[in-house]
Amino acid sequence: MSRQAINVTFKFLCQMVPMLNKATMLSIFCALFTHSVPVNAAEPDLIFKQSYVWNFLTPNDKLVAYGIDDPVVEGVACHYTQAEKGGVKGTLGLAEQTSDVSLACRQIGAIHIKQKFEQGDVVFKESRSLFFKKMQIVRGCDAKRNVLVYLVYSDKLIDGSPKNSTSTVPIMPWGTNTNVPKCGDFIEK
Repeated sequence: MSRQAINVTFKFLCQMVPMLNKATMLSIFCALFTHSVPVNAAEPDLIFKQSYVWNFLTPNDKLVAYGIDDPVVEGVACHYTQAEKGGVKGTLGLAEQTSDVSLACRQIGAIHIKQKFEQGDVVFKESRSLFFKKMQIVRGCDAKRNVLVYLVYSDKLIDGSPKNSTSTVPIMPWGTNTNVPKCGDFIEK
């Protein structure tokens, strides 16, 4: 989108909602154009959905299981499950999703770390509400034990959420490959 188109859109939004200040409108504008964008990863693979609340005439609330591959650490996959609201708001994408997300990461092949990473690097991120809440999966390394540590949590622009889940992946030999990388060698300091 060109700078001129962005300026015109921003001015239009400011005129449409005069009670909001320009900083709030800029936040809304940015949130609209960054909604559900993964960081360094492909879109998650939908594994399955399971209804847990029945809604009359609208889609049910569901628990949804997804799978992702770590974009930096080859041989590691994570699966996470999150609730997705149905109903009218959920159908229109206006429902604020809960912060409850579970996470399990496992070694699925020989581990190959492609590049250096910082402790707490974002593996995957997506929006959990129309504007201000996002869910993130981040990665770290327990160098003493040679274990990759994955953490999923949600945060808001105003305040975070203490709801989180952690999963660990000990780096082990795989098949005939006995060359095991040390994750501590790949931490950016």
